[in-house]
Amino acid sequence: MKLRYNFRVYPTARQIPLLAQAFGCARVVYNDGLRARKDAYGRGESFIPANELQKMVTTLARKTPERSWLAEVSAVVLVQSLADLHAGCRNFFAWRRGDRKGPRVQPPTYKRKSGRQAIRLTRNGFRIREDGALHLAKIGEVRVKWSRPLPAEPSSVTIIKDSSGRYFASFVVEVNQQRLPPLELDVTDTGIDLGLSTYAVLRDRKIASPKFFRRQEKKLRRAQRHLSRCKKGGSNRRKAKLAVARIHARIADKRHNFIEQETTGIVRESQAVYLEDLNVKGMAARRSRLGTRWFPSTQMCSNPNCGELSGPKGRRQLHVRSWTCNACGSTHDRDENAEINLRREGRKLAAGHAER
Repeated sequence: MKLRYNFRVYPTARQIPLLAQAFGCARVVYNDGLRARKDAYGRGESFIPANELQKMVTTLARKTPERSWLAEVSAVVLVQSLADLHAGCRNFFAWRRGDRKGPRVQPPTYKRKSGRQAIRLTRNGFRIREDGALHLAKIGEVRVKWSRPLPAEPSSVTIIKDSSGRYFASFVVEVNQQRLPPLELDVTDTGIDLGLSTYAVLRDRKIASPKFFRRQEKKLRRAQRHLSRCKKGGSNRRKAKLAVARIHARIADKRHNFIEQETTGIVRESQAVYLEDLNVKGMAARRSRLGTRWFPSTQMCSNPNCGELSGPKGRRQLHVRSWTCNACGSTHDRDENAEINLRREGRKLAAGHAER
């Protein structure tokens, strides 16, 4: 089983331009490879193999005056950038053939310089020193803030610069999956009903919505107003844009930390978890008819001897938080009733899969 471990890294003032150069070279090689394949397709030629494409846009390109600066960065960075292009092409053609199931896979597109940039290096492009420093090929030793030890030797590392100017190292580690002793299913399974008034409802508790964005909305509005008043192309506008990005990054970090803590707790205390396939964006836009995909968990009476569909329906009844069944007279909390129905339906579907 492969896991990712992310850590904050702090490049020096000398290393920041080297990382920027590596980000740019990886983007150029990716675009050159994509352009070569599109040109070959336009001429009616066959698909360019990976090895031939790598030789064309890296090995031979570095010997030309137009791309001689590609030799200033590690070849591992360029090879892995092309590997991303190969993966994108494979996934697209697999979807076209019908071999890959799921949502539509778009063909690879040209990369543009954006706030978030990344490069990936395999084992021959990085080393972790005994003192904890991360050595990157042609960049040097970068200080890492280790929050926890790695369980095994990493197979690759991705260096990421986010839109707020922070740098991260994301390690891929392969570990043996440990099987925990089974828990008693009847008391340790739970359904999860996502809502708008509360973040989620579980079998034994409700998770309140933290509303991280609402708490930072006033500060964000002020920063965006200052950004809109700055002259385009000026240094003040660049600083104002970075200030806005840092607020968004702070909100995203809080959301990520909240979700990680809650999901980890749910997995540790539950033997089985049942989720409903929801269109959360449709719910947030108050288009309730686009919320539920197929199972009427909110409308169905959770009384095991009833099952009447007399609960609140439509966007005009979103304010109804409790209701009484017309058939059996049971009174239900809207969210708790939905969790019970999801748990019961989840058990039924799990039993059906087990019999196959």
